[in-house]
Amino acid sequence: MQALWRAFKTPYPRQFWLMFVGMFISTVGSSMIWPFLMIYISERLHLPLTSAAGLITLNAAVGLGASFIAGPIVDYLGRKWVMVISLVMNGMGYVLMSQAQSYSAFAGLMALQGFFNPLYRIGADAMMADLIPAEHRAEAYSMLRLSNNLGVAIGPAVGGFIASLSYTIAFLCAATGMSLYGLLIALRARETLPRRHGREAAGREAVDPLPRERFGGYGRVLRDRAFLAFVFTFTLTQISAAILWVLLSVYTKQNFGLPESRYGWIPTTNALMVVFFQIPVTLITKRFAPLPVLAIGSLFYASAVTSIAWGRDFWAFWLSMVVMTIGELILIPTSTTYVAGRAPEDMRGRYMSIYGLTWGVASGIGPVLGGLLNDHLGPQYIWYGGGLIGFMGVILFLVLSRVNPTTSPTYTTPESAPTQAEPEAALEREG
Repeated sequence: MQALWRAFKTPYPRQFWLMFVGMFISTVGSSMIWPFLMIYISERLHLPLTSAAGLITLNAAVGLGASFIAGPIVDYLGRKWVMVISLVMNGMGYVLMSQAQSYSAFAGLMALQGFFNPLYRIGADAMMADLIPAEHRAEAYSMLRLSNNLGVAIGPAVGGFIASLSYTIAFLCAATGMSLYGLLIALRARETLPRRHGREAAGREAVDPLPRERFGGYGRVLRDRAFLAFVFTFTLTQISAAILWVLLSVYTKQNFGLPESRYGWIPTTNALMVVFFQIPVTLITKRFAPLPVLAIGSLFYASAVTSIAWGRDFWAFWLSMVVMTIGELILIPTSTTYVAGRAPEDMRGRYMSIYGLTWGVASGIGPVLGGLLNDHLGPQYIWYGGGLIGFMGVILFLVLSRVNPTTSPTYTTPESAPTQAEPEAALEREG
């Protein structure tokens, strides 16, 4: 608690606290529905698990394409209005989903949300990097996660009871939360897009044109081999996590009769642990090189997912979530800070865009893979498969830590390319 209090006393800019409050409001709403979405779709359309999970794959596939578009947009047109449009359109998607009656209608709405989701995520990550000095970023990203998890601490527990009575009300709560956050950003936030070099000398205030670089400006990112190796390895860990987050609720209800009103306490436990322990854990993990830390976090993920195969009641599944959350406390702020520190100032949107692809790819592969394992081999094989992929991530992070033992490089000018890392001692100060 002392570490948490110290983090709250850090003099973050006012706009950071706007994002902190807005994240809480939107997450309370959205987390009333997303833990139960697979249950809702499966029961409403009477689908096998593979078909229902295919909608998540569609959502993720569209999100992957949108992520490539979002990076250049965020870097050249700004963060603020991209975030607003994303939040409002996602809110509208929840309203329409409450009235959907067919597989094609759900497919269209999942594609809509898949397109707009990356716009907010990449814009917010870039805005945070703009607002917060490098030496405070690890704590700042952890604080924003704390806000998100404060919302999750409330949303699923309340949403489980609401969903058991009326999924329509749960969807409307999700839409309200997203739209309120969009309104806060629209009315109270300022644009943080850094001025590009030479703009002042030329006496121009207009926004630069869209990038002329090859591959939409991603060529520089694609030449950063160490970063791409990190992205591939982190994706394996994310696949393991996506299988758990998307399929656990429907798995526990279909196989063990666990109702929404009780299952909601499992994601709530995850959120409460993040609220109380994220800042202290981050203050410890930031002292070490990130790649070994990521290996440790991935080990907790893989172990937790595998253990679900042996669970038979609420408390066994609850304990698996506790183990996974320990990994999350270690993994997520470390990975986000690694990317923020590695990216040059004028490439933050693109680096965050590629980083954001990890969850999109994982959401596209993990749930449908779990559905195939469930439908063809049996329910327990969901977790054996997910755990195996997670353990592969552990091994690769350990290999990368030996090949590239330094932490993220720091760039002094926007023109700097991601070519080499600074000494480890200096970089540990950056989080």
